Amino acid sequence: MMANPGGDLVIGIDAGTSVIKAIAFDLAGRQIAAASVPNHYTTHADGAAFQSLDQTWTDCAQTLRNLGAKVEGLAQRTRAIAVTGQGDGTWLVGANNRPATDAWLWLDARAADTVRRLQQKPANRARFEATGTGLAACSQGAQIAHMAVTMPEVLDRAEVALHCKDWLYLNLTDVRATDPSEASFTYGNFRTRQYDDVVIDALGLTARRGLLPEIVDGTELMHPLTSEAAAATGLLAGTPVCLGFVDIVMTALGAGIHTANADGATCSIIGSTGMHMRAVQNTAVRLNDEGTGYVIALPVPGMSAQVQSNMAGTLNIDWILNLACDLLAEFGTELSQSDRVKRIDGWLQSSRPGAHLYHPYIADAGERGPFVNPNARGSFIGLTSESRFPDLLRSVVEGLGMAARDCYAAMGGAMPAELRLTGGAMRSRAVRSVLGAVVGAPVRISQREEAGAAGAAMMAAVALGAYPDMQACIAEWVTPLLGQPEAPDPALMQTYARAFPAYQKARRALEPVWEDMAQQAKARCSPEACASDNAVELRAVQ
Repeated sequence: MMANPGGDLVIGIDAGTSVIKAIAFDLAGRQIAAASVPNHYTTHADGAAFQSLDQTWTDCAQTLRNLGAKVEGLAQRTRAIAVTGQGDGTWLVGANNRPATDAWLWLDARAADTVRRLQQKPANRARFEATGTGLAACSQGAQIAHMAVTMPEVLDRAEVALHCKDWLYLNLTDVRATDPSEASFTYGNFRTRQYDDVVIDALGLTARRGLLPEIVDGTELMHPLTSEAAAATGLLAGTPVCLGFVDIVMTALGAGIHTANADGATCSIIGSTGMHMRAVQNTAVRLNDEGTGYVIALPVPGMSAQVQSNMAGTLNIDWILNLACDLLAEFGTELSQSDRVKRIDGWLQSSRPGAHLYHPYIADAGERGPFVNPNARGSFIGLTSESRFPDLLRSVVEGLGMAARDCYAAMGGAMPAELRLTGGAMRSRAVRSVLGAVVGAPVRISQREEAGAAGAAMMAAVALGAYPDMQACIAEWVTPLLGQPEAPDPALMQTYARAFPAYQKARRALEPVWEDMAQQAKARCSPEACASDNAVELRAVQ
């Protein structure tokens, strides 16, 4: 029995790697209130990056209770709940729906050698043609293939392989399921949105096929909130719960990747990672020869997001700002997080455009778009005695733009006619102007701050029948919130257009250097050091 047929609110949950958010929207798309709880994960020297399943559910339930404290009568007013979350990674669940082990995150690099082995198989191209998605260490298919060789006992005690949002959906509804987007780009075919035997066999996982859950399209089917979940969250048992698509496309949907006037428009999420997307009809998808990128189903019939993804986005800006602040701290000067952000525009204004090249590959897992190389590392090129900190900061921002342009170029077809931006870095007008000039397109941002939760809530609104289809929902929830286009500076566009070929040439030339450095790192890291329990726990700022 579903509850609250007369409720006027939809709750969107967005469970990211570092923070879990719960947002209440009315059925017209207006944001009513928001709550969040910091998430946390652990890394090891061997490339492991993992998260507690139980803690993630506890944090999610706490976020919903916190939202209830902000909205009077939230339980009675909630007509539906929708959940999305971080993509890729492996969340294994065993008997009695208990965790079989900690979740392997998309940041985890342990499957890198397995990826190289699978990429060399003749069947890998057929896998790519079906999924539209390149294989990387972040992929659940690669991670489970790696576990099958290195820790089969973990898989033996697992009964189902989920993703983050699927785990939360299981706790909310007691239903083991995944959505069409993650199912098809990991194990299936983006055209059919179903599992594909060719893909599963190419991953060497035919014997583990029983781990794959049911595929549920949240725009068509919802399940009721259980009494146990109701007690944990403060909401009413029976409230319909919608399993959203992966957070990437939910954020893109909420930020305007697909609107009535979106011809040539693209969407880039410049957050901890960089996600670069265009909405296309499935028949218009163009797969590259290198076998990289993603094709991720959108909650619109026959449409997908064609995606290239950088492993690190604003992490690069955080890194260089932290470097400066560490140095200032040595001289007794402290800069708060807000002070750092406020200074970005000033530093960019006093810097020299195009003075250096920067490759933003600082993630421990290397890079995955538009090329896959777990050994890729960040670099500055062109330093001179005249180089100053503002120049280096600008080159980092330019590097994010170059990486975005590199990704769009790998998708084929024309470059973006309009760049719709979302993510933390977009609050800076100076950063937006640099990114727009590098990509060579006007920039447009949405006034909606919580696009991921909104995208999931939009799916629930359609499933409830509040809108006849997603197009009608987009017209009311998304289009009115898009700002005016910000035209790029023509002179800057020319500067960056001249620099881009050198950026690409340099990153190709650096590949053997990255390989040598990786071998040196392995030599420095003894088995005892790499297997130590001296973990680093990372907490993100709320």
